[in-house]
Amino acid sequence: MTTASTRSTATVACLFCGTLNRVDMERVADRPKCGNCGKPILLDRPNAISDATFDQVTRDTMVPVVVDFYADWCGPCKIMAPLLDDAAHKRAGTLLMAKLDTDRNPLTGQRFGIRGIPTLIAFRKGEEVGRRVGAVPPAELEAFLNSI
Repeated sequence: MTTASTRSTATVACLFCGTLNRVDMERVADRPKCGNCGKPILLDRPNAISDATFDQVTRDTMVPVVVDFYADWCGPCKIMAPLLDDAAHKRAGTLLMAKLDTDRNPLTGQRFGIRGIPTLIAFRKGEEVGRRVGAVPPAELEAFLNSI
């Protein structure tokens, strides 16, 4: 028997209203909806997180969480964006891809010593388990994601 604590759950902020929702990652195909506004929770793309939601999302999610620390003005970040979109789409249900704008959320970037962007950090239950700094080719991104 599977319980809520052993299931592959993720804590995800609603793109539309910002409410944090717990989502069963094994039921991604059922198109989960926000418990507050009823709009879809989109798990096939990177989800924006903030200084305020970072700890809860990374700690309470039972699947690996990969956070892209980026900025809108960053050229290499823009190069990585479609690769991360594709990875999130391919791994929906087994991995949560998140993104954190370091200009709008400086506290978390400082806390993790972000000195260059893009920086990808992988978390399991709130603990860092891997890091890549800078734009990486698709094969290296795939190897990184397979290693977590």
